[in-house]
Amino acid sequence: MLTLQVIREKRDFVLERLAVKNFKQPELVDKIIELDNQRRAIQQQADASQAEMNNLSKEIGILFKNGKKEEADAAKLKTNELKEKIGQLTEQLTVVEKELQNTLVLLPNLPHTNVPKGHSAEDNLEIRKGGNVPALADDAMPHWDLAKKYDIIDFELGVKITGAGFPVYKDKGARLQRALINFFLDEARKAGYIEMMPPLMVNEDSGYGTGQLPDKEGQMYHATLDNYYLIPTAEVPVTNIYRDVILNDSDFPIKNTAYTPCFRREAGSYGKDVRGLNRLHQFDKVEIVQIQHPDKSYETLEQMVEYVESLVNKLELPYRIIRLCGGDMSFASAMTYDFEVFAAAQKRWLEVSSVSNFESFQANRMKLRFKEAGEKKTTLAHTLNGSALALPRIVAALLENNQTAEGIKLPKALVPYCGFDMIN
Repeated sequence: MLTLQVIREKRDFVLERLAVKNFKQPELVDKIIELDNQRRAIQQQADASQAEMNNLSKEIGILFKNGKKEEADAAKLKTNELKEKIGQLTEQLTVVEKELQNTLVLLPNLPHTNVPKGHSAEDNLEIRKGGNVPALADDAMPHWDLAKKYDIIDFELGVKITGAGFPVYKDKGARLQRALINFFLDEARKAGYIEMMPPLMVNEDSGYGTGQLPDKEGQMYHATLDNYYLIPTAEVPVTNIYRDVILNDSDFPIKNTAYTPCFRREAGSYGKDVRGLNRLHQFDKVEIVQIQHPDKSYETLEQMVEYVESLVNKLELPYRIIRLCGGDMSFASAMTYDFEVFAAAQKRWLEVSSVSNFESFQANRMKLRFKEAGEKKTTLAHTLNGSALALPRIVAALLENNQTAEGIKLPKALVPYCGFDMIN
C-alpha cells in the first residue's frame, strides 16, 4: 500500500508511475487526497471541540467553588453539547477513514523508474541469456509424453482423485520432486537463508499484508467455513512472520527460505499452454524472502537474481532473464525479474521464477518497521522475494532437454539427491 505522504507530496509522480503500470483508475489518486483532506478537517474539529470541552470542565469546578452556579450550569450544558458534537464527528471520521482505507488498497505499487513501459510480455526487456539449447532428435517428445512413457507422472490419476491440474508423481518422478526440493533448500541454506516451515493456510490479515487480498482473492482457494486461504506461494506466510514487528537496523538482512506446496485456481487458463506441467493448480516451490534496509534493497534484488541464476546454471538448463515492463508486473511489485527456461521439445520458454522488490508496499500494509541506531522514529522496511525455484516447469525442461535413446539423463548436481542418474 502506498503511503499517504507519497500520494500527497508526489501526486504527479504517482500518476506518472501508475500510467507505466497501465492503471485504469488514476482518478483514485485525487479521491484519496480529497478523503484525506476530509479526514484531517474532521479530526481538527474533533480535537478543537475536545480541547474546548476540557477547558470548560476545568472552569466548571472553579465556577462552583466561587459560587457562580448559573455560569457553571451553562458551562455544563455547553460541555454536553460539545460531547454530542464530538460523538458525531467521531462517527463521521470512522466512515471517512474506512472509505479512505478501502480506496488506498486499490492503488498498485509504483514501478521503479527503471521499469520499462509496456502492456504485455512482448514489451518485457531481456537482460541476458545463458546455457545451451540442446539439439533433440526429430522424434523428441514433450514432457507429458515422456512422463507417460516412463510412468513417472500420472495426469489422469490426478484428475480422478481431485481434478485437472493436480498430477500424481510416481516412483522416479516422486523422487525427482523430493530431490529438487532438497537441492533448492540446501543451496538456499548455503547462501545464508534460514529455513522455515510455515502453515499452508493463512488468514485474511496475512493475505492483505502481502497484497494478495483484496487484489487476487479470485485466484486463491478459500476455506470459507474458517475463512482461511490456501497459500499461492510461501511468500505469504513467510513475509507475514514480520507483520506488526519493529526491527533494529542491525537485524538486516533477514533471509528466510521455505518449501511449500502452492495452490492457485488459475481461473481463465485454457489451451495448449496448460498441457502437462505447464500450468497446475497445486505445485511445489522453494521460496526465498528477504527483509532489507531501504538503502540496500535494489542491491539485494540483484544479488537474489544472481543467486537464482546460479541454480539454473547448476541444473544445466538454457535460460533467459527478463525485466518485466509495467503492464506485465504484479499489483504489489516495484520491479520484477522473470527467469525462463527453454523446453526444447515444446520449443518454448517457460517461466520458472519471479524475483521482486516490493519496496515498502507490503511493509506499509503489514506495519513492518525498523529503527535506525540511536533513533526513536520508525521507518518502513523493504521486502523482497523470489522463486528459487518452482518445480513443475523446471521438471518439464529437465525431462525434455535431457531425453536420449537410453532414457532421461539427469544433471550432475541432482544425482546425489536422486540416487540415480537416469530415468528409464
